Formats: sequence, structure tokens, C-alpha cells
Amino acid sequence: MTRNEKIKIAERINLYADEKLKNVDKQVVPISIQLDLLKPIMEEIAAEYGKSVSDIFILYMDINSELQAEEAKKKQEKEIEFDLK
Repeated sequence: MTRNEKIKIAERINLYADEKLKNVDKQVVPISIQLDLLKPIMEEIAAEYGKSVSDIFILYMDINSELQAEEAKKKQEKEIEFDLK
């Protein structure tokens, strides 16, 4: 699976999460319940790719971590660039 495919899967899950979790207080509702709300989209994607739901969850967490790290690095580089001016 290519990185772009992984990103598209993460985006798809994030869009679903935005809709399903929009009225959920993420500070109060346990993560296990939040994950249960995301299970249908993960099951759908798992079936499409012939993977387990666990595999899709791990893929989702990994690619989100990578993307967040890249964003943090870009932000840090911009801050350094700004400081040098």
C-alpha cells in the first residue's frame, strides 16, 4: 500500500470521525467508546483492502502520527526562519 493510499484512508476515517464525533465531548467520553463509533468505517475499509480492523486501526494511527510529526517539523522550520529575519 502506498503512502498516498494510507493518507487517503486516514482522511476518510477523519471525515467520518468529524461527522460521528461532532457532538461527543472528547474530554469526557472514553476513547474506547469513541473508537466504537469509528468501527463501522474501519470495518468497511478493512473489507475493501482485505485487512483486519486492527490492521486498519494501526495504519490509521501510524499515518496520523507521521503527518502530525511532519506538520510539527514544518511549523518549527517556519519559526526558525522567522527568527532569522
